Amino acid sequence: MTDKREHLISDNMFKLMLELSIPGIIGMFVISLYSFVDAIFVGRYVSSLALGAISVAYTFTLINNGIAVLVGIGSASVLSRAVGRSDQETVDSIMGNVLLLTLLFSLVTMTIGLIFAPQLLYLIGAEGEMLRLGVSYLRIVYLGSIFVNFGQAANMVMRGEGRMGIAMLLMGISAVLNIILDAVFVIVLKKGLEGAAIATVISQVVLAICNFCYFAFFSKNVKFKYFKLQKSIVKETLSIGFSAMLMQVFALLQQAVMYSTLKKYGGEDQVILMGAFFRYLMLSFIPLWGISQGYQPFAGTNFGAGKFDRVKKGTFLFYGFGLFLSLIFWLVFLIMPERVLGLFLENKELISLGRTNTMLAISLFPLSAIMIINLTLFQALGKAKYAGMLVISRQFLLYIPAVLILPVFFGTRGIWISSPIVDTLVMVLSALIVIKLFKKDLSTKDKPLNA
Repeated sequence: MTDKREHLISDNMFKLMLELSIPGIIGMFVISLYSFVDAIFVGRYVSSLALGAISVAYTFTLINNGIAVLVGIGSASVLSRAVGRSDQETVDSIMGNVLLLTLLFSLVTMTIGLIFAPQLLYLIGAEGEMLRLGVSYLRIVYLGSIFVNFGQAANMVMRGEGRMGIAMLLMGISAVLNIILDAVFVIVLKKGLEGAAIATVISQVVLAICNFCYFAFFSKNVKFKYFKLQKSIVKETLSIGFSAMLMQVFALLQQAVMYSTLKKYGGEDQVILMGAFFRYLMLSFIPLWGISQGYQPFAGTNFGAGKFDRVKKGTFLFYGFGLFLSLIFWLVFLIMPERVLGLFLENKELISLGRTNTMLAISLFPLSAIMIINLTLFQALGKAKYAGMLVISRQFLLYIPAVLILPVFFGTRGIWISSPIVDTLVMVLSALIVIKLFKKDLSTKDKPLNA
C-alpha cells in the first residue's frame, strides 16, 4: 500500500494524470461498448423499431448501474482515503462489504425487474411490438443483475486502488467477448434483440468472475478478508455512493420523462432519433468519466494525506484534459452529424429531420467536462451533501421541469434544447461550490490527516 500511496502523493502530476486517466478512458470506452455495440447490431441487423425498443429498455437498466455505482464509487472513495492515511484495517474490509452489498441489492432489483418489466416500459410510452421487444431484452438483462453489479462495482474499487491498467484489461476482455457474442447471436444465430441481451449478460458474468479472482488471489493490498458488513464502512460507502446512484436513478426518471414527452409531441420517429443521438452522446461522455476515474484516487489519496495544494493544482490540470477531449467529440458531431447518426439509422429522411435538433442538443457539451470533474471532487473528498445537491439539481429539479415546460412553447425542439440550458446552470452551481471548497476545506497548508 505504501508504494502506491507515495506514488499518488509525490509523483509528477501531469505524468500521474496521464497514467491514471488514459487507462480509465480506455476502460470507460470499453464499458460503453456494451450498449453502443448492442445498438449498432440491433439497429443495422434487426430493425429501427428494435433500436427504439433497446433505447427505452436501456432506461431501466440504469437501475443496475445505480447499484453498481452506489457500492463501487462509495467503496472506491472510502478505499482511496484509507490508503492516503495508511488505514489497513479499513482496506482489508472493503471487498467483503462490496460483495455482500451488491448481492443484497441485486436480488431485490432482479425480482422487481422480472415481475414488472412490462409495466415499467409502458410508463414511458412503449406499446405494441416495441413494448414486447423491450420486455424481452430487459428481463434477460435483469437475470444477470448480480454479475453485472458486482463486476462493475469491483472494477470501480480496482480503479480507486489506482490499478487502472488491470481494470482496463479486464473490462477489455469482457467487451471484446461482448462484440464477438453479439455477432454470433444477432447475425449468425438470428436471435435478434434477445441475442444482444444474452451476449451482454454472458460478457458481464466473465467480468465478474475475473474481478473476483483478482481480489481473491492476485491483489497485494485489497483482498477478500472479512465477509461481514461493517456498519461504519457501509454507512460511509452508501453516503458517498448515494450521489452517484442518484445520478443513475434520476437519469432513469429523466429518460422516462424525455421519451414519453417525445412520444407525445413527435411520435415514434422522435423516440428512435433520440435513441440514436443518445448513443453518441453517451460515447462522448466516456472519456470524461474515464478522466474522473483517474482523478478520484488522485484527489482522494492526496486529500487523505493532507496534500491540499496538490489537490487544487491537480484539479485544474484535470479540467484542461477534460475540456480538450470533450472538444474533440463536440467538433466531430458538429462537422458531420448525418454520418454519426447514420451509424445507427438507415432512414436518411429521419436523419435529415433530426440534424438541427441534435446539433442544438450537443451545442454546449464541453461544459460537461468541468461539471463531471467537480462532481468527482465532491465524491473523492467525502462531500456527499454537495455531490447529492449537484445531481438532484441537474437531473431532477431543473431537467424534468424543462422537458415538460419547453415543448409547450417550442414543440419537440424544446425537449432537445433542455440539456444545454440545464447543463449551463449546473456547471455554474458546481463551480461556485468548488470555489467555496478551495477557500475553506482546502485552504489549510498541507498537513497529514488522522481520519
